[in-house]
Amino acid sequence: MLNVGIDIGGTKIAGGVVAEDGTIVEQTRVATPTDASELADTVAAMVADLASRHEVHAVGVAAAGFIDAARAVILHAPNIDWTNEPLRDELERRIGRPVTLENDANAAGWAEYRFGAGRGSRNMVMLTLGTGVGGAVVTDGELLVGGNGIGAELGHIRFVRGGRRCGCGQYGCLEQYASGRALQVEAEQIAATGGIGAALDAARSEDGRIHGPAISQLVLADDPGALEALGKVATALGESCGEFQAILDPELFVIGGGVAALGDRLLDPVKAAYSTSVPGYGERPVATFAIAELVNDAGLIGVADLAGGRV
Repeated sequence: MLNVGIDIGGTKIAGGVVAEDGTIVEQTRVATPTDASELADTVAAMVADLASRHEVHAVGVAAAGFIDAARAVILHAPNIDWTNEPLRDELERRIGRPVTLENDANAAGWAEYRFGAGRGSRNMVMLTLGTGVGGAVVTDGELLVGGNGIGAELGHIRFVRGGRRCGCGQYGCLEQYASGRALQVEAEQIAATGGIGAALDAARSEDGRIHGPAISQLVLADDPGALEALGKVATALGESCGEFQAILDPELFVIGGGVAALGDRLLDPVKAAYSTSVPGYGERPVATFAIAELVNDAGLIGVADLAGGRV
């Protein structure tokens, strides 16, 4: 059985035909249109094109934003001009078949649970470190969506009272301290002090910023300034995982996103900080940590699998 998964991002739309074992049979990408109506037409055209060459059972669409409990309406989206957008109905009208709509972080987490680093677990939390911090929670083999459909927004727990302003309108959210963007902020602050920040300062690009790939290269070279910046981000993430442990009690934390490519250089300080914040650490079962395996394909794989299970 083959399903189509579509992952709508702020700059690109990824689509693919996905087999029952999570294997991508065919994949395509296009730029994301700025107009909402044009975007729906683009998704419909992608599905029609893929379905013309494969016998498709179900269609799933993943998108960033708050989705209502009926999994039909995009209540708010951070990168696309959607407010109370009836996206599922719009897509079904164009595609001519049922569509499963899901939040992109949830879809990616489900893919890791089913086919990636979370295989074999029953209770898993995934945190994706990108521009922000995406979250997904699987409890007893079920994806947590919450009573209003917008649960598992783990990047928006308040980590610092009165802290940095967040794009959500609040202050001090975790994603301001534990994301890929937060790593850049920490690196730039360290670079401005001189001393151990000298190599970071020298890595500034023409726009004056220190971008993620340059920071990663310095981390892998064991540069002390880059390692200090990573340590601050990892500590914030690990301490928050301790809090998530107290509430959700997962067996496993899966860490994804660009920063996760740093592997144990990220996970070691994350686990150290986690050990200081779990209630009863040393006298209770605790979670293990793993790096996500499916990387940029997770969203379309996960939503394709969810669609197949719901039809």
